[in-house]
Amino acid sequence: MTDTPAAILDQLAAFGVVPVIRNSSADLARTAVAWLREAGYGTFEITMTTPGAVGLIAELSAQGGALIGAGTVLTAAGVAEVVAAGARYVVSPCVVPEVAAACRAHGVACLMGALTPTEVHAAILAGADAIKIFPASTVGPAHIKALKSVFPGVRFVPTGGIDAGNVAAYVAAGVACVGAGGKLVDESLVKRGDRDGILNAGRQLLDAYKAAKAA
Repeated sequence: MTDTPAAILDQLAAFGVVPVIRNSSADLARTAVAWLREAGYGTFEITMTTPGAVGLIAELSAQGGALIGAGTVLTAAGVAEVVAAGARYVVSPCVVPEVAAACRAHGVACLMGALTPTEVHAAILAGADAIKIFPASTVGPAHIKALKSVFPGVRFVPTGGIDAGNVAAYVAAGVACVGAGGKLVDESLVKRGDRDGILNAGRQLLDAYKAAKAA
């Protein structure tokens, strides 16, 4: 792979919405990915809390046609494992310097979780390529707008509680892109086989994001 971390982040920004796939089984996660691809999504963050996550990353990476990342990665060994499986970006919910260092060593993008200015600064010092504001639902778009004022060059990726109804406010706050799980990957809908429910939720969020960017 010749993609640099910066180029990978540019791809994520172009996609706009990153589905965070956190399911109770690899089969459910695989189904959610298939349906969201149908809804127009081109990237997926497979969280390490999903059983069989590494195998699923390898499977999806081998299929091609989508940019695959790994989420909830907390160790350097974890970075090595997911990159070997094909992950092109790694997401941590908190500041873990060894994760950022491992991402640099493997040439993949590192999105590191932070909430406060002190945590954002620590993540930048650790070498994060972008800052995942998590959980975004606890602070909202105004918090991110304030962070942008003191960290103007930082790419922020809020995740948690983002839906079609509030995504425009996050776009207006100056985010690079957004992460979305919850409603987008509603496990009850996947278990019921409610493909239309997932497709509708997926398309609504993507359409709302694109409309906000175009405004």
